[in-house]
Amino acid sequence: MTTICILYPELLGTYGDGGNGLAVYERARRRGIDVELISVGLNDTVPDASLYLLGGGEDGPQRLAADLLRTSSFGSRVRDGAYVVAVCAGLQILGLTFCVEGDDEYEGLGLVDVVTSRGERRSVGELATRVDGQLLVGFENHGGRTTLSGGVNALGTVVKGRGNDAKLDGYRTKNIWATYAHGPVLAMNPWFCDEILASVVGAELDPITSAADLLYQERCRVLSS
Repeated sequence: MTTICILYPELLGTYGDGGNGLAVYERARRRGIDVELISVGLNDTVPDASLYLLGGGEDGPQRLAADLLRTSSFGSRVRDGAYVVAVCAGLQILGLTFCVEGDDEYEGLGLVDVVTSRGERRSVGELATRVDGQLLVGFENHGGRTTLSGGVNALGTVVKGRGNDAKLDGYRTKNIWATYAHGPVLAMNPWFCDEILASVVGAELDPITSAADLLYQERCRVLSS
């Protein structure tokens, strides 16, 4: 059984990022993969899962989510190899520190060697990132500027928008994908959803065609026109 876990959607679901879990679940189910989708609330214990999903949220909820995850088994499960998709606030939480409520620095989970400070201006609008030759599309709305250490690779190179710093977006480790793209990003980018699903199940996937694939192609056409 492949278990997909959406973490604290009431805190980290400002832009509908919980839809990332639905996207992975449906594309797995359509391929006949034995899969379950669970959602963890504020009073729930973080369970063992194949894939954890963290979304975006405002400063207060972001800080609360970090506190809850710090006292849970989440960190040890990720260190043991559980997969994670982290968006915006979720991306920041996994790092060493992030800024909330102005310039106040707050401790992250320390799972990735990155720090997030306040940017000079808020980044709002379309975001497109080149990831391994593919275009990752979505939108961003954040005030953070994320700096990666020399040992951390970016997810991709920004084509439109700002991402981490107007040059790079997110980061990628052996079991974590992180981006500033909302959308939900896995619904808007089915190729990316399938790449993550293939890693989680450890197998190549049979191709499928859906409305999401056609919409993705249209978005790319518009961006390149």
